[in-house]
Amino acid sequence: MTRQELIEQIKQKQSFLCVGLDTDINKIPECVKKLVDDQCEDEEDRLAMYIYVFNKFIIDATAPYCVAYKPNLAFYECYGIDGMYAYDRTVNYLKSKYPKHFIIADAKRGDIGNTSKMYAKTFFEGDTQVNALTVAPYMGEDSVTPFLGYDGKWVILLALTSNKGSHDFQLTEDANGERLFEKVLRTSQQWGNDENMMYVVGATQGQMFEDIRKVAPTHFLLVPGVGAQGGSLEEVCKYGINKDCGLLVNSSRGIIYASADNDFAEVAGQKAQELQQQMSTELKKAGII
Repeated sequence: MTRQELIEQIKQKQSFLCVGLDTDINKIPECVKKLVDDQCEDEEDRLAMYIYVFNKFIIDATAPYCVAYKPNLAFYECYGIDGMYAYDRTVNYLKSKYPKHFIIADAKRGDIGNTSKMYAKTFFEGDTQVNALTVAPYMGEDSVTPFLGYDGKWVILLALTSNKGSHDFQLTEDANGERLFEKVLRTSQQWGNDENMMYVVGATQGQMFEDIRKVAPTHFLLVPGVGAQGGSLEEVCKYGINKDCGLLVNSSRGIIYASADNDFAEVAGQKAQELQQQMSTELKKAGII
């Protein structure tokens, strides 16, 4: 998906919502497990089907209100082959039924060049290829550039995250007063551009978005932390929105686990719609739609 295609989807849907598919087997409603149990004869397939069927319900309920989905690989890899089977089926379902949605594999990869090349092959080639991959920039240029060699694919670099420990390293300053996250932003723009590179910036960083935009004014930002983590959508937009929107705001737990009852999918759709309506207001306020 190109930058312009993503922008058009944002304008068309009046939304820059990304739904995080952080599917925890322990939080899947019992009604989903019962549905699978009633239909699945093979005990070995059940775990994978619990995850996939739950994801399918969530996707169908939220697709009208979002432009992107972000499965977090940790929630799939921890279940071994069953989890990866569920991940593969989820990605293929999205690609077949909702081909205009942007798919981000949240895997935070990044290693020496030949290893990154294999990671890039994993996520950007084959039947389960996705549009974008989160990448850790700590090992530098040769760990990132292998991911940038695919047309229409995106690298989403960690820049300023929303977790408490982000202050341990990301805000440290060098002798010239440049903070580490600013160095990541400046240096990485020598490797890619705003057509193939985004940055992760946590919603809880608030006014720090002003500093991000001074260094990366045109790049898209993937913004986790709205909802369950306490980030404010209004504040993110106040400091982070640009003329093309330039934001993909992710919500995971606040949507997919909004209800644990039989109405879980309906409630997830309602929560996604509420965010979409707020985003529509922000897009209008910014003169984008």
